[in-house]
Amino acid sequence: MNSLILPFQSEQWPEAGCDEAGRGCLAGPVVAAAVILDPANPIAALNDSKQLSAKKRMELRHQIHKHALAFGIGIADHNEIDQINILNASILAMHRAIDNLSQKPNFIIVDGNRFKNYQNIEHKCIIKGDSKFASIAAASILAKTERDLIMSELSELYPEYGWHKNQGYPTKTHRLAITNFGPCPLHRKTFKLLETQVSLKLFD
Repeated sequence: MNSLILPFQSEQWPEAGCDEAGRGCLAGPVVAAAVILDPANPIAALNDSKQLSAKKRMELRHQIHKHALAFGIGIADHNEIDQINILNASILAMHRAIDNLSQKPNFIIVDGNRFKNYQNIEHKCIIKGDSKFASIAAASILAKTERDLIMSELSELYPEYGWHKNQGYPTKTHRLAITNFGPCPLHRKTFKLLETQVSLKLFD
Protein backbone atom coordinates (compact mmCIF):
# COMPACT_ATOMS: atom_id res chain seq x y z
CA MET A 1 0.00 0.00 0.00
CA ASN A 2 1.13 3.53 -0.70
CA SER A 3 2.87 4.64 2.50
CA LEU A 4 1.08 8.00 2.32
CA ILE A 5 -2.35 6.36 2.44
CA LEU A 6 -3.82 5.35 5.78
CA PRO A 7 -5.73 2.08 6.11
CA PHE A 8 -8.73 3.42 8.07
CA GLN A 9 -10.10 6.64 9.53
CA SER A 10 -12.28 5.35 12.35
CA GLU A 11 -12.40 2.53 14.89
CA GLN A 12 -16.11 2.05 14.13
CA TRP A 13 -15.68 -1.10 12.10
CA PRO A 14 -16.68 -1.91 9.41
CA GLU A 15 -15.78 1.28 7.60
CA ALA A 16 -16.77 1.95 3.99
CA GLY A 17 -15.01 4.37 1.68
CA CYS A 18 -17.02 6.12 -1.06
CA ASP A 19 -16.12 8.04 -4.20
CA GLU A 20 -17.59 8.83 -7.59
CA ALA A 21 -16.46 9.35 -11.18
CA GLY A 22 -17.88 11.41 -14.01
CA ARG A 23 -19.09 14.59 -12.32
CA GLY A 24 -17.40 16.83 -14.86
CA CYS A 25 -18.47 14.92 -17.96
CA LEU A 26 -20.83 16.23 -20.62
CA ALA A 27 -22.52 12.89 -21.24
CA GLY A 28 -23.36 9.61 -19.58
CA PRO A 29 -23.93 8.68 -15.95
CA VAL A 30 -22.13 9.52 -12.76
CA VAL A 31 -20.85 6.29 -11.20
CA ALA A 32 -20.02 5.75 -7.53
CA ALA A 33 -18.43 2.95 -5.58
CA ALA A 34 -18.32 1.94 -1.92
CA VAL A 35 -15.64 -0.39 -0.57
CA ILE A 36 -15.03 -2.13 2.74
CA LEU A 37 -11.44 -3.34 2.82
CA ASP A 38 -10.14 -6.32 4.77
CA PRO A 39 -7.70 -5.20 7.51
CA ALA A 40 -6.02 -8.60 7.33
CA ASN A 41 -5.54 -8.46 3.57
CA PRO A 42 -4.24 -5.02 2.50
CA ILE A 43 -3.93 -4.19 -1.18
CA ALA A 44 -0.63 -2.70 -2.28
CA ALA A 45 -0.37 0.39 -4.51
CA LEU A 46 -3.82 1.78 -3.80
CA ASN A 47 -3.96 5.47 -4.70
CA ASP A 48 -6.21 8.14 -6.13
CA SER A 49 -7.40 6.72 -9.46
CA LYS A 50 -6.33 9.92 -11.24
CA GLN A 51 -2.73 9.20 -10.27
CA LEU A 52 -2.75 5.75 -11.86
CA SER A 53 -2.47 4.54 -15.44
CA ALA A 54 -5.47 2.85 -17.02
CA LYS A 55 -3.60 -0.46 -16.92
CA LYS A 56 -2.78 -0.10 -13.22
CA ARG A 57 -6.36 0.85 -12.40
CA MET A 58 -7.63 -2.34 -14.04
CA GLU A 59 -5.05 -4.44 -12.19
CA LEU A 60 -6.15 -2.91 -8.89
CA ARG A 61 -9.81 -3.31 -9.84
CA HIS A 62 -9.31 -7.07 -10.01
CA GLN A 63 -7.46 -7.08 -6.68
CA ILE A 64 -10.23 -5.08 -4.99
CA HIS A 65 -12.86 -7.45 -6.37
CA LYS A 66 -10.84 -10.38 -5.03
CA HIS A 67 -9.68 -9.10 -1.63
CA ALA A 68 -12.18 -6.51 -0.38
CA LEU A 69 -14.71 -7.65 2.20
CA ALA A 70 -17.45 -5.91 0.26
CA PHE A 71 -17.89 -3.50 -2.63
CA GLY A 72 -20.86 -1.91 -4.34
CA ILE A 73 -21.49 0.18 -7.45
CA GLY A 74 -24.16 2.85 -7.78
CA ILE A 75 -25.21 4.79 -10.87
CA ALA A 76 -27.24 7.92 -11.53
CA ASP A 77 -27.95 8.40 -15.22
CA HIS A 78 -27.93 11.53 -17.36
CA ASN A 79 -31.66 12.08 -16.89
CA GLU A 80 -31.35 12.02 -13.11
CA ILE A 81 -28.40 14.41 -13.34
CA ASP A 82 -30.53 16.86 -15.33
CA GLN A 83 -33.46 16.47 -12.94
CA ILE A 84 -31.73 16.86 -9.56
CA ASN A 85 -28.31 18.38 -10.51
CA ILE A 86 -24.90 16.75 -10.54
CA LEU A 87 -24.18 17.13 -6.81
CA ASN A 88 -27.39 15.44 -5.74
CA ALA A 89 -26.99 12.80 -8.44
CA SER A 90 -23.45 12.04 -7.22
CA ILE A 91 -24.69 11.61 -3.66
CA LEU A 92 -27.59 9.47 -4.91
CA ALA A 93 -25.12 7.24 -6.77
CA MET A 94 -23.01 6.90 -3.60
CA HIS A 95 -26.10 5.95 -1.57
CA ARG A 96 -26.91 3.32 -4.19
CA ALA A 97 -23.36 2.00 -4.01
CA ILE A 98 -23.69 1.61 -0.23
CA ASP A 99 -27.06 -0.09 -0.78
CA ASN A 100 -25.23 -2.66 -2.90
CA LEU A 101 -22.67 -3.56 -0.25
CA SER A 102 -23.08 -7.12 1.00
CA GLN A 103 -22.09 -5.92 4.48
CA LYS A 104 -23.58 -2.88 6.23
CA PRO A 105 -20.96 -0.36 7.38
CA ASN A 106 -20.90 1.30 10.79
CA PHE A 107 -18.97 4.30 9.49
CA ILE A 108 -18.67 5.93 6.06
CA ILE A 109 -15.86 8.09 4.73
CA VAL A 110 -16.49 10.09 1.57
CA ASP A 111 -14.18 11.86 -0.84
CA GLY A 112 -14.94 15.58 -1.04
CA ASN A 113 -16.89 17.94 1.17
CA ARG A 114 -20.57 17.14 0.52
CA PHE A 115 -22.68 14.15 1.47
CA LYS A 116 -26.14 13.44 2.83
CA ASN A 117 -26.88 11.24 5.81
CA TYR A 118 -27.27 7.59 4.89
CA GLN A 119 -29.56 5.57 7.18
CA ASN A 120 -28.28 7.44 10.25
CA ILE A 121 -24.81 5.92 9.81
CA GLU A 122 -22.11 8.32 10.94
CA HIS A 123 -20.02 9.69 8.08
CA LYS A 124 -17.10 12.00 7.48
CA CYS A 125 -16.26 13.97 4.34
CA ILE A 126 -12.56 14.19 3.55
CA ILE A 127 -11.08 16.58 1.02
CA LYS A 128 -8.77 14.65 -1.31
CA GLY A 129 -9.73 11.54 0.62
CA ASP A 130 -8.86 9.35 -2.36
CA SER A 131 -5.19 10.18 -1.76
CA LYS A 132 -5.41 9.79 2.02
CA PHE A 133 -7.41 6.66 2.84
CA ALA A 134 -7.21 3.24 1.25
CA SER A 135 -10.93 2.49 1.11
CA ILE A 136 -11.69 5.78 -0.65
CA ALA A 137 -8.82 5.15 -3.06
CA ALA A 138 -10.26 1.71 -3.77
CA ALA A 139 -13.69 3.24 -4.32
CA SER A 140 -12.23 5.82 -6.70
CA ILE A 141 -10.62 3.03 -8.73
CA LEU A 142 -13.81 0.98 -8.95
CA ALA A 143 -15.92 4.01 -9.85
CA LYS A 144 -13.50 5.18 -12.53
CA THR A 145 -12.98 1.77 -14.14
CA GLU A 146 -16.70 0.95 -14.06
CA ARG A 147 -17.60 4.25 -15.70
CA ASP A 148 -14.88 3.88 -18.33
CA LEU A 149 -16.29 0.49 -19.28
CA ILE A 150 -19.80 1.93 -19.49
CA MET A 151 -18.66 4.81 -21.69
CA SER A 152 -16.74 2.46 -23.98
CA GLU A 153 -19.94 0.45 -24.47
CA LEU A 154 -21.97 3.61 -25.08
CA SER A 155 -19.36 4.76 -27.57
CA GLU A 156 -20.39 1.88 -29.81
CA LEU A 157 -23.86 3.44 -30.00
CA TYR A 158 -22.53 6.95 -30.64
CA PRO A 159 -19.01 6.50 -32.09
CA GLU A 160 -18.80 10.06 -33.44
CA TYR A 161 -18.11 11.47 -29.95
CA GLY A 162 -15.08 9.31 -29.15
CA TRP A 163 -16.24 8.34 -25.67
CA HIS A 164 -13.99 5.29 -25.68
CA LYS A 165 -11.12 7.79 -25.46
CA ASN A 166 -12.54 10.87 -23.70
CA GLN A 167 -15.17 9.09 -21.52
CA GLY A 168 -17.52 12.01 -22.08
CA TYR A 169 -15.26 14.68 -20.60
CA PRO A 170 -15.26 18.14 -22.25
CA THR A 171 -12.22 17.63 -24.45
CA LYS A 172 -11.65 19.68 -27.57
CA THR A 173 -12.47 16.71 -29.82
CA HIS A 174 -15.64 15.92 -27.88
CA ARG A 175 -16.90 19.49 -28.16
CA LEU A 176 -15.96 19.58 -31.84
CA ALA A 177 -18.08 16.45 -32.38
CA ILE A 178 -21.01 18.12 -30.61
CA THR A 179 -20.56 21.12 -32.91
CA ASN A 180 -20.51 18.91 -35.99
CA PHE A 181 -23.18 16.35 -35.06
CA GLY A 182 -25.18 18.05 -32.33
CA PRO A 183 -25.84 16.47 -28.93
CA CYS A 184 -27.18 12.94 -28.59
CA PRO A 185 -29.81 11.66 -26.12
CA LEU A 186 -27.11 10.76 -23.58
CA HIS A 187 -25.68 14.26 -23.29
CA ARG A 188 -26.51 16.18 -20.11
CA LYS A 189 -28.92 18.91 -21.16
CA THR A 190 -28.23 21.09 -18.11
CA PHE A 191 -24.47 21.16 -18.78
CA LYS A 192 -22.65 23.70 -20.92
CA LEU A 193 -21.89 21.47 -23.87
CA LEU A 194 -20.23 24.19 -25.95
CA GLU A 195 -18.44 27.39 -25.03
CA THR A 196 -20.89 29.26 -27.30
CA GLN A 197 -23.94 27.35 -26.08
CA VAL A 198 -25.68 30.52 -24.94
CA SER A 199 -26.20 31.47 -28.59
CA LEU A 200 -27.06 28.02 -29.90
CA LYS A 201 -30.31 26.07 -29.77
CA LEU A 202 -28.95 22.64 -28.89
CA PHE A 203 -32.18 21.02 -27.74
CA ASP A 204 -35.79 21.17 -28.79
